[in-house]
Amino acid sequence: MGIDPFSSRLDWDARAGRGGSLRALHVDPPLLMGLLALCGFGLMVLFSAGDQDIATVERQVLRLALAFALMLLIAQIPPVRLRRWSLGLYLIGVLMLIAVLLFGDIGKGAQRWLDFGILRFQPSEILKLAVPMAVAWVLSLRPLPPRLLGILLAIMLTLIPVVLIAKQPDLGTAVLVASAGVMVLFIAGLGWRMIIGLALVVAALAPLVWFGMRDYQRARVMTFLDPQSDPLGTGYHIIQSQIAIGSGGISGKGWLNGTQSHLEFLPERHTDFIFAVIGEEFGFTGILALLGLYLFIILRGLLIAARAQENYDRLLAGGLTLVFFVYLFVNTGMVTGLLPVVGVPLPLISYGGTSMVTLLAGFGILMSIETHRIKK
Repeated sequence: MGIDPFSSRLDWDARAGRGGSLRALHVDPPLLMGLLALCGFGLMVLFSAGDQDIATVERQVLRLALAFALMLLIAQIPPVRLRRWSLGLYLIGVLMLIAVLLFGDIGKGAQRWLDFGILRFQPSEILKLAVPMAVAWVLSLRPLPPRLLGILLAIMLTLIPVVLIAKQPDLGTAVLVASAGVMVLFIAGLGWRMIIGLALVVAALAPLVWFGMRDYQRARVMTFLDPQSDPLGTGYHIIQSQIAIGSGGISGKGWLNGTQSHLEFLPERHTDFIFAVIGEEFGFTGILALLGLYLFIILRGLLIAARAQENYDRLLAGGLTLVFFVYLFVNTGMVTGLLPVVGVPLPLISYGGTSMVTLLAGFGILMSIETHRIKK
C-alpha cells in the first residue's frame, strides 16, 4: 500500500493503532513519518560523506533529537497563541539583528552572531520563522486577497530584516528570509498584475544590488555564469559537484563507494554539497527517490494549509511549507550549477544544527495548526 499524503490524520491514527497518544502529543503522523524517513536517509548519507566517522553521525543525531524535541514542544502551542506572539517575536528578532551589526561576534569574515559566553547565537535564524508569522498576522487583519496597504506593510516587514541580514553579510539567509515573506504574500492571493509589478521593481533594483555586493559575492555570480573561467579557483566547487553527480549515472556507484567525495575532490561534501554525494553514490534513481520524499512532505504541508480554518493559520502553514521548498530548490540549484552558490544547506540532510532546528520548529507550527483544528 502506497503512502498518501492527502489521507486524513484520523485514518493514519487508526491504521497506526495509537491515535489517542499521537493526538495527545499534537503530532501529525504522516508528516512525522516523512520527516523521520528523510532524516534517517540523511544520517546514512552523512556517514559516507563524513569519511565514515561515527562521531560526526552521533553529533548529528544529538542535534536531531534536540530539534525534534523543540518541534514537539512547539506543536503543543495553539495557533491562536502563536498569532499573538507574532509581532513580538518579529520585533525581538529585528532588535537582535541590530545588536549583531553593532557588537556582534565576527567569524570567517562575517558578523552574524551574538556571543553570550555559554551560547553563541545567530539571530537571523529567528527571522526565518518570525517574518512569515508577522506577515501572516498583518495580512490576516483584513479580508483576503490583500489590498495595497497590506501588501506594502508585508513588504516592509520583509525588507527590514533582509537588509540587516545582507549587511552581515549572509546572502543565503537573506534569500530565505525574503522568500518567507514573499511566499506568504503569494498564498494570500496576490494578483498577477501585482506579481509582475513587483518583479519589474526587483529587476530595476538589480543594478543597485550588484554594486552593493561584496567582491566575493560578485565572483560567485560570475562563476555561476561561467564556471570554467576559473576551474581551480572560484569554479572548483561547481565543476567537482557536476562531475560527482554525472559520474553516478542511473544507479550510482553504491553507498560508501563515491570517489569524488572520498578522494576529497568534492569540497563541503558533508554540508552544502552533500546532494552531489547522493548523486554519485545513489545515481539518478536515488535522487528521484529523495525528491519524491521531499515532495511527500511538501504536499502534506500544503494540505495542512488548505484545511486550516483561519486565514492566519492558512497563510503561515502555506508560507512555511513553500520556504521548505525554497531550501530544496536553492541547494539543488547551486549544487548542479543552475544557481549561484549562496551557502544554503540541503534541508534536514546537510550536517549542521542551526537550519535543522529552524526547519523542524516550522514543522512544529504545521503540526500545531493541523492538530488544533476544531472538528466539525
